[in-house]
Amino acid sequence: MKVSVKVPATSANLGPGFDCLGLALPIYNEITVEETVMPGSGIEINIIENTNSYDILSVPKDKNNIAYKAIELLYNFIGQTASDIKITIKTGIPVARGLGSSASVIVGGLMAANKLLGNPADDAVLLSIASEVEGHPDNAAPAMFGGFCLASMEDDGSVVYSKIQWPENWKLTVIIPDYELDTKISRSVLPEKISLQDAAFNLRKCAMLVDAVYRQDAEQMKKCLKDKLHQPYREKFIKGFKELNSLLDNNEDILGCVISGSGPTILVISKNNAFEKVENDVNNLFESLNVSCDIKTLSVENEGTKVI
Repeated sequence: MKVSVKVPATSANLGPGFDCLGLALPIYNEITVEETVMPGSGIEINIIENTNSYDILSVPKDKNNIAYKAIELLYNFIGQTASDIKITIKTGIPVARGLGSSASVIVGGLMAANKLLGNPADDAVLLSIASEVEGHPDNAAPAMFGGFCLASMEDDGSVVYSKIQWPENWKLTVIIPDYELDTKISRSVLPEKISLQDAAFNLRKCAMLVDAVYRQDAEQMKKCLKDKLHQPYREKFIKGFKELNSLLDNNEDILGCVISGSGPTILVISKNNAFEKVENDVNNLFESLNVSCDIKTLSVENEGTKVI
């Protein structure tokens, strides 16, 4: 018996919502989990690579694989051992681009294995395990449930989350460059301590952002996407980010430009079909910078992980 699931990409942080905000995008990985035919045959992990990502080559194909680690925790939760299983990962989400590729594999492995086992774990348990393996819930929650999510990992390991309807008129243009950025490197430049003023700044912006999405208030949203916790430190790795912010700043139909997750993908939020101008401006800018990139304008993926 085997189960296959389709898991969306995610874009986390959205500026001020560091490690707690994220939304799902209609780019997908497919993960299949199955019981091996021969008992004692051990773990088999196969990767079908469709993203032309060099980093795929370094993905572990043993017990160190993050999908397997998540599945092992699920088996431990129900008092069993994950010994003889086969995991197949068909990649559609670019690796090391700030689009939640690791979270999608973790969530996909968990939800496929849970289905295979007869659904012994509820969503709360699955989200808690996924967030434990990932380290934070900002990608895991939208990967599981779709849409725009707020999530917080509590001291006991549980995750509190909420899903808010994203305005249909707000489109997402993702600029995916042809170079990778390891999350560990992107996190290594973040300061261990921040000032009270910077913390207060982000608290204000994050609260206003959630309210703007809830009320679908575009004018307020334009004031909310600034950040002082991570983007000022990461932007040196993101080619064209400063230039793009300056270029798009005066367009009333463009709500903001942020680093997607830890980068290097850039996310532009716009309304009133301004995405056509966004795509044209982005293309011209990145050509002038001699940076190759894939530009996609998308709607939010509202369904999350699906069994296929």
